[in-house]
Amino acid sequence: MASKPHAWVSLWFLVTAPIVMWDVGYCFMRPRSMVGGDLHWIWEPYGIYQEVDYVYGVKTFLSGDGFTNAQSMLNVVETFMNLVYVYLTHISSCPSAPVIGFAAAVMTLSKTVLYWAVEFFCGGCSVGHNTTFDLIVYWIIPNGFWLVVPSLIVLQLGKDISASLLAAEHQKKD
Repeated sequence: MASKPHAWVSLWFLVTAPIVMWDVGYCFMRPRSMVGGDLHWIWEPYGIYQEVDYVYGVKTFLSGDGFTNAQSMLNVVETFMNLVYVYLTHISSCPSAPVIGFAAAVMTLSKTVLYWAVEFFCGGCSVGHNTTFDLIVYWIIPNGFWLVVPSLIVLQLGKDISASLLAAEHQKKD
């Protein structure tokens, strides 16, 4: 039994793909993408963000901290899986599409929880220097979307997968 496609899930995956890939580009192109770099014009808003979140900043880059690019590498995998979900859902009508979407959303959610947990356990080592306003506007709200929406996707697709498994079990018994 194939689950019903959810337009909002596909819309999230499609809208976030270019945003995430833009972020990946910034991370992988550092230092050229940073303030003063010849490609910074492509990532102009990161001039603010690299000061708000030191994970994206000069000090972290110069220290050789691999977290930023490691999470960016996972962003590539997630985005690929998100787009595979959209393809399998809307083009090929593959019944396993919800499993791919669920796994991708779990990756996004887990990585975002990790990102927040690091900040909690290190006492705000990368964002604790901000004013309350800057922290809320530039870090909590934007990053909060990456907690809320993937959580909703995990719940929805998890429900769909469970319903499919229950239907298959009932069919097997008949």
